[in-house]
Formats: sequence, C-alpha cells, structure tokens
Amino acid sequence: MAVIIALLSLSVSHYLVRDLSREEEQKMEVWAEAMRSLSNASVDTDLNLVLTVINGNNTIPVVVVDYDGVVQTYRNLEIPASQDTLQFLQHAVNRMKTSKEPIRILLDESNPNDYIEICYDESLILRRLASYPYVQLGVVLIFVAVAIFALLSSKKAEQNKVWVGLSKETAHQLGTPISSLMAWTEILKDKYAEDELIPEMCKDVARLQIIADRFSKIGSMPEPKDENLAEVLERVVGYIERRTSNKVKIIRFIPEEKISVKINSSLFEWVVENLCKNAIDAMDGQGTITLRVQDAGKSVSVDVEDTGKGLPKSHFKTVFTPGFTTKKRGWGLGLSLAKRIVEEYHKGRIYVKSSEVNKGTIFRIELKK
Repeated sequence: MAVIIALLSLSVSHYLVRDLSREEEQKMEVWAEAMRSLSNASVDTDLNLVLTVINGNNTIPVVVVDYDGVVQTYRNLEIPASQDTLQFLQHAVNRMKTSKEPIRILLDESNPNDYIEICYDESLILRRLASYPYVQLGVVLIFVAVAIFALLSSKKAEQNKVWVGLSKETAHQLGTPISSLMAWTEILKDKYAEDELIPEMCKDVARLQIIADRFSKIGSMPEPKDENLAEVLERVVGYIERRTSNKVKIIRFIPEEKISVKINSSLFEWVVENLCKNAIDAMDGQGTITLRVQDAGKSVSVDVEDTGKGLPKSHFKTVFTPGFTTKKRGWGLGLSLAKRIVEEYHKGRIYVKSSEVNKGTIFRIELKK
C-alpha cells in the first residue's frame, strides 16, 4: 500500500510539474514579447507595462544573446565570484539551448540576421518540485524496508521462542523416564552381574541422557570450553561406526598436533553426527565418508564429504531451511539445527562447499580458534 501511494504521489507530482513547466514557457513567451517591444520602442512609447513584465521575472533564469552569440543581458543567475562572468554565462547558454528551445525575436523584419535569442531554463522552484517526489519515494521505500525488517525480526523471534520451548519441553519429558531407566539398569547390574547385555543397555541409557542434555542446552546459551578437536571428532566417528553397517567406510584426515577450539563438545558432536547420518542416508547405507580437518591459523575447518546422491546448486542454501528434506521420512530439522548450533552458539559458519549430483557432497564447518 505504501508503494502504491508513493507511485500515485509520483504520478500526480509529474502532472503538476508538467503543467507548471508549460506555464513557465508561456511566461517566457510573454517576457520575450516584452523584450521585442523594448527593442523596437521609440522615444514616445510608454514602457511602463513592458518594464513591469521584464522586471516581474524573478524566478526563471534567462540569458539574452544576439545573432553572434554574444551575451546582451541575463537575469536570475548567481555567478560564483571565483569564475569568469562571460565564460560562466556562455556555459549557461549552451546548457539552456540543449534543455529548451530558445525563443528568437527578429529586430528587423527585412533583415533575418538581425535578431536576439531568449535562452531560459526551469526555475529553481520547478526543479525542486520535480525532484521532491523521488525523495518522497525514497523515504517511503526506506520505511517499507524498515517495516519488512521489523516483521522478519519479529517472525524469527517467534520461531526462536517456539524452538526453545519445544527443546526444553523435550528435555523435560525425557528426564523422568531416563532417570527411571538408570535406576532399573542399576538393579539389573546387581541381579544379573554376569549378563553381557546389561553394559550395552547402560550405554544406550547414557546416550539418551546425552540427547536430553543437548536439548536442554538448545534453550540457553551454552558455555563453550577449550576442547581438542581431534578427540571430539574421534568420539563422533566411534559412535557412528558402532551404529552403521560395514558397507560405510569413514576416512579421517586429522592433523596429529593438538587443535584447540572453544566449543561446547556435546552440541558440536551433535552437528557432526547429523552431517554423518545425512551422508549415510544420501549414500543409501553404502559408500565412503571423509572427515578432513584443515588448520588455517586463526580458524579451523572441518569438511564432511560423502559419495552420495549430491545436491543441485539451487539447494545449497535451502538445505538449511527448517522442513527441507529429500528423504521420505523425517522432519527436515537436522541441518537447520546444525546451522543454529554452529552460527549462533559457536559464531562459526556451516555451508555446502561443493556438490555434484550422483557424485557426492562436501559440507564445511568453519570455527575460530
């Protein structure tokens, strides 16, 4: 609506400027006729009306030149003190002739070369009025931009509240059954101490506790700590390898020297797990995942490369949008969650570095050291 109102205002102003411009042209025709009368006046001619018309022009810039182009007189032009008067007036004449057709007045009807030309330009008021609608349109566009930004910020804040509320509620709901399961595993340990399945049950319960802890941290700003990146990635790889088939091979290219980064290890492991699980799904459970760490001095990058289906270039950014998924099942929240953890909680970047359809994809995580 604001844009429509601005365009209507621009249209009305355009017609108003056009009408005023025509009125000024008519005034200059009258002024030129007064100059002709002054030039042809005799001693007995009453010049009161002619002089009134000539002196009445206090707004329209005018320069009068003869047939040789020599300036005879001028009105309503401010000549800077630093410039030569004749040179400035000559430039003004050239400019006026290109913008408006000069009015020619014959001084001697029998001699076509005996004439003067009235060169004129739009008045300052008309120029200001012509530019005002564009200034107005610019202000309206700025207003619209601010309004859109405010709406998007409000929408994002609302989404964040829903996201945080859902995470906290999930962690809260998981808390009670996990506590109960932990108690039952302790009882089972005492009753069936030699059973080989009990330790595996304990690992799964501990895993559930880690997941609940991650969801609880989504709702608040977690405290990052100095961690050895290689150790964090090894824990992720160990977990993925235990829970996937032998058809998936994970290759690591991690520097031997310690790379210290300030992260929340629990959340960062979640990010890499999501990338690895997506890679396994993209490869249909068969292929190679390559984890590559590169130390760039002030920053460090982690590449997760797969040999899966790949992504078209049009999906490089939308892949991080909540709800986006190429799988038949799933909510499409994994990469959105990963982006939130990396960018908001760790002040880093995550993006699709490269991808080719039916060849594979490389996701890159960049963190400050």
